[in-house]
Amino acid sequence: MSAAVAITNLLYRYAELMDAGDLEGVAGLFRFAKVRLSGGQVVDSVGLLAVWREYVRLYPCGTPRTKHVITNPIVEIDEAAGTARCRSYYTVLQATPDLPLQVVAAGRYHDDFVRLDGEWRFAARDYGLLDLVGDLSQHMLVPVAR
Repeated sequence: MSAAVAITNLLYRYAELMDAGDLEGVAGLFRFAKVRLSGGQVVDSVGLLAVWREYVRLYPCGTPRTKHVITNPIVEIDEAAGTARCRSYYTVLQATPDLPLQVVAAGRYHDDFVRLDGEWRFAARDYGLLDLVGDLSQHMLVPVAR
């Protein structure tokens, strides 16, 4: 598998796990990473899991009833160094019994990757790039500023 495919698969795996409500699995993708949150705080995978548990509403089905759509990945790979960068867009759709299907958020991910033992992994993510905010009342457990 090419580096570009492996890296974009990590982006898509993140979305798949988040939409499944597998917060521990998502955090596991970041076990070698540092993540900058919207307030500028930097956390590791344990801190990231704590944030998700505090903020993300999970429904009786075990999911947040969302679909994270990740598009436009621009991947820049340095094969010799075993590093890569990627900029991508995300769009979060949600539907609940109290919320018709709609886009609730859109923004950008800026990610760094590192190849460890032949496998590409997240090395860093900037979560501070939320561009458009819709009705997050059914997705987040606490209010999010618009």
